[in-house]
Amino acid sequence: MKLQRYEGNPILSPHPVNPWENLVVCNPGVILEDGVFYMLYRAAGDDEDHVIRLGLATSTDGFHFTRAGEEPVFGPSTDGPDSGCVEDPRIVKLGDTFYITYAYRPYAPGRYWTFPHDVVRLPSCDSFAPKAWARSLGNTGLAMTRDFRHFRRLGRLTSPVLDDRDVILFPEKVNGRYALLHRPKEWIGAAYGVKEPSIWIKFSDDLLCWEDKPSKLLITGRPGSWEEKIGGSTPPLLTPEGWLMLYHGVADGGLSHYSVGALLLDAEDPAVVLARTPEPILEPQMPYELQGFYNGCVFPTGNVVKDGILYVYYGAADKYVGVATCPLQELLDHLLQNKL
Repeated sequence: MKLQRYEGNPILSPHPVNPWENLVVCNPGVILEDGVFYMLYRAAGDDEDHVIRLGLATSTDGFHFTRAGEEPVFGPSTDGPDSGCVEDPRIVKLGDTFYITYAYRPYAPGRYWTFPHDVVRLPSCDSFAPKAWARSLGNTGLAMTRDFRHFRRLGRLTSPVLDDRDVILFPEKVNGRYALLHRPKEWIGAAYGVKEPSIWIKFSDDLLCWEDKPSKLLITGRPGSWEEKIGGSTPPLLTPEGWLMLYHGVADGGLSHYSVGALLLDAEDPAVVLARTPEPILEPQMPYELQGFYNGCVFPTGNVVKDGILYVYYGAADKYVGVATCPLQELLDHLLQNKL
């Protein structure tokens, strides 16, 4: 079972004129509201610091998007913990408010594709500097908006001493509590029962109170496969069969391509995994997925269901935005054939 790429991909490309997005547009959060697809996309220009911001684009059909203006709608703060970059938004709606989890660093990462993997620029600081600043750790923040043009930063969701990204909220409470997925990179080894960073789930009574809540391992990678390393991708979608969630996997050696898999989680207890796709449902194949600032990468961060069709929005090669679709029931049937 494979997602079908839109023949008009990429649906968003770097803008040749706007200096803040003339190099990169990728990894979009997308949500459907009153017939409009709202897309917050990661964007960066050709500046040496590689400052990353969020732009806004909208669509009425899910394929043809129009930029909302010539300026980003959300960017790094002036002097806060997210003053280096903001990236990889995931969007959910709770009540009449949209909540966005986003990754950030206190220091702009620089042209990371010219460095060894997972290396970023570091600030000049002394031995007393906190770890989050000294190592420019990737953390996750929470913002809210009602119109995608005015935002309020609510604060940090993850530990300041962990690189913890791919943080995703569930779009509704589960048994009266909020639910969150995360992937702390340092949680590996015998103490955690995993050899590679994995996807964990936790629950809370408050959207900002997570650090003291226990996490439960959801899934880990499978050695020697396309998903030796994994991370959460899109906000879970509640279906009659359970919570549908997409995740990304990458092989540790060789080409290290990023591909996409799917999980089915129990509706009442999403810490229980009901089914998992044995093979990727989307993997890098097209030129715009194979050549960019991370060659061979499809990285979904948004999904929408409209008229029974699942739309999956993804970053391609850390440079473009693509979309792929399938009938929702087709993917659910495939998962039901691969129950654990």
